[in-house]
Amino acid sequence: MPHVRTVPTSDLTTSERSAIRALLDRAFLGNFDDHDWDHTLGGLHVVVTERDGRDPIAHAAVVQRRFLHRGLSWRGGYVEGVAVHPAWRGQGFAGTVMAEVEKIIDRAYALGALSASQAGRGLYLHRGWLPWQGPTHVLAPDGPRRTEEDDDSTLVRVVAGGAELHLTEPLTCDWRDGDVW
Repeated sequence: MPHVRTVPTSDLTTSERSAIRALLDRAFLGNFDDHDWDHTLGGLHVVVTERDGRDPIAHAAVVQRRFLHRGLSWRGGYVEGVAVHPAWRGQGFAGTVMAEVEKIIDRAYALGALSASQAGRGLYLHRGWLPWQGPTHVLAPDGPRRTEEDDDSTLVRVVAGGAELHLTEPLTCDWRDGDVW
């Protein structure tokens, strides 16, 4: 029986961080770079391991980000590094890590957000995540910048009592190196 654990980055051992990175590299077929890895750090990790607790078979992280929407700044839980080891796919582990991620977001943030690949989009839509229909932007070092390439991949989670989201209006994320969404 697999074991589910939620742990802050600061409590992961060096070997646990290495094992999670190896899982992400394998799951994303080498399309997971150092910026992507950096984006998963600093928040909470949901890790599914085999009963012995050694090698991760599924992972997702929630990191705090700021979002600008309708003239207000919102604290959001941003989902990163959602992956399942290829040998364990199709057994519900993506749903397992997302259920824990959603609890974290619902309890601690005004909204949830993520950037979905085409392959992963169905998982999030099935779980009630909503496609952002308005334009996306980033608050870059040189000022606000439009991010048209991210319009179709941005999904949000509405949190009860959180941000009042208007899905067809602009949404701006904070700056970071690499992919901003």
